[in-house]
Amino acid sequence: MPELSVKICGLSRPEHVAAAAEAGANYVGFVFFEKSPRNVSFDTARNLALATPPGVAKVALVVNADDAFLDALTEAVPLDMLQLHGAESPERVAEVKARYGLPVMKAVGIASADDLPKLDAYMQVADQILVDAKPPRDADLPGGNGLSFDWRLIAGRRWPVPWMLAGGLDAGNVARAAALTGATQVDISSGVETAPGEKNADLISGFITAART
Repeated sequence: MPELSVKICGLSRPEHVAAAAEAGANYVGFVFFEKSPRNVSFDTARNLALATPPGVAKVALVVNADDAFLDALTEAVPLDMLQLHGAESPERVAEVKARYGLPVMKAVGIASADDLPKLDAYMQVADQILVDAKPPRDADLPGGNGLSFDWRLIAGRRWPVPWMLAGGLDAGNVARAAALTGATQVDISSGVETAPGEKNADLISGFITAART
């Protein structure tokens, strides 16, 4: 089985970007969503992106962002990928991909088998898919809630584009989750925090070690 690729999302401090890179993260994620405790300004994100070592992909997580916001973001911050984490339609995903010339990852929330057809629709337009737990109806955040879904729903499935597993992962379950689902990429945010938005270098390193063991 190939070595798992790892994305550490919701980073807001240079020392945690450094910790992720040193531990072998393949992607680092910056959140641009005001309701999130992980939200960063364009200036902060630019500094974090410039401090990210070559070879580590810099991903911007946005939620139902319009062109004006994305224009300003992509002008201010050097990025490698856009992650759309809202209710963006497949048509909107295609628009963003065409307008900015960056790979686009679309997050799709899963709670039951009824949600699986959405994956196929987005596979037609996105460069990658983030298969995440669907947030509760009353949740303020579309992700980063520390919830998982029934991984058996996607066990053994094969899709035409790369995909990433997210939702409720931690050092204790990441290997089992990958083995059950066949995921070759995993994403974590709250699972390497001591409090909402407070990343921990030891937890980051421990998660990546567990993912690769």
